[in-house]
Amino acid sequence: MSSVFESFLSTPEMTSAWGDREFIAAMLRFEAALARAQGQLGLIPADIAQSIVGACEVDRFDVTQIVRDSGRAGSLAIPLIQALKETVALLDARASTQVHLGSTSQDVIDTAMALASKPALALMDADLATLVKALIDKAERHAADPVLARTLMQPASVTSLGLKCIHWVAPLLRSRARLRRAAEEALCLQLGGAVGHLAQMRGQGAQVAALMARDLGLRDPSGSWHTQRDRWIALACELGLLVGSLGKMAKDLSLMSQFEVAELAEPGEPGRGGSSAMPHKRNPVACMIALAAAARTPARVAVLLGSMAQEHERGLGGWQAELGEWPGLLMSAHGALRAMAQMLPALQVDTARMRGNIESLRAVLPKEAAQEWFALDLAEQAAMQVRQQLQSWRMQGLA
Repeated sequence: MSSVFESFLSTPEMTSAWGDREFIAAMLRFEAALARAQGQLGLIPADIAQSIVGACEVDRFDVTQIVRDSGRAGSLAIPLIQALKETVALLDARASTQVHLGSTSQDVIDTAMALASKPALALMDADLATLVKALIDKAERHAADPVLARTLMQPASVTSLGLKCIHWVAPLLRSRARLRRAAEEALCLQLGGAVGHLAQMRGQGAQVAALMARDLGLRDPSGSWHTQRDRWIALACELGLLVGSLGKMAKDLSLMSQFEVAELAEPGEPGRGGSSAMPHKRNPVACMIALAAAARTPARVAVLLGSMAQEHERGLGGWQAELGEWPGLLMSAHGALRAMAQMLPALQVDTARMRGNIESLRAVLPKEAAQEWFALDLAEQAAMQVRQQLQSWRMQGLA
């Protein structure tokens, strides 16, 4: 699921969240919740339910072997459920036949995906809040500091650095709100049994699902969504939009950090942004990580969208492709977000260089053009927009 380069472009927390052991533990949480709910409703005896719950501890299992066997089985759930039955039988021979009762492989895997994604998205939301705050602070501090606005990569007029910060943060605020809504919709229990109608639950499937959802801290979707992937993929699309916005900001920052421009610079510290061959270099590594994510994310989201045409009541290949792409999407997105969130508070701004670049341009332009398009006081017009936008966001509780 990971590699040295995937780890380099992600974060330790997100890489760990999608480790083999962590995901198997999430699957076992599903099985324990299923047994508890069925025991509570009398679908299985209470003592048997307790035996199953007691066996659902990841330390009891050979995770490496389960993952290895999943390739031959065609599903991670099949070797896990077999191992769980064997473990339960050691505690209570009668109980092994009641393991996973009425459920199916996709139920446990989809639910585990939601369980793993929930804290991962909370981690991203916290870093997004840090990044938003840093950008708003920069917008306020540099509201009227003049800088060249550039269109088609060429000087166009004068704006303010504060307004550029506003333009960077606005889509992040929108992404944060949309991600929260999409996560609330998508982070659901999956429980449908073999073909979606929970026939083995003897008419109590809805009650089992409600109890399990409450137990696991997930939304009860009031029905299975085995091949209804719209809410899940909508969340992926929102992650793609977030990464795209981070990439746009990283592109601007890296261009403004070039030696020939030198208006901004990522913070310098020992071991950061150096070169193995050129000791004078200071590379914008946070921007690099965000741009790498922006380059990779569209393909991941495209695969997820392409996987939606799943057959009848259970997908053949599409669902499996989705499972393979999802962790990578989150790891890449968080890598970009964390890199920018850690860098932005210490971003170095050279206001003298920003003015100097404007003056250098004014010196070679006709006087009329210099005064109309490159007067320093144009930054005050931009500052008015900065202050108005910040006031609006504060009234909405966003800043």
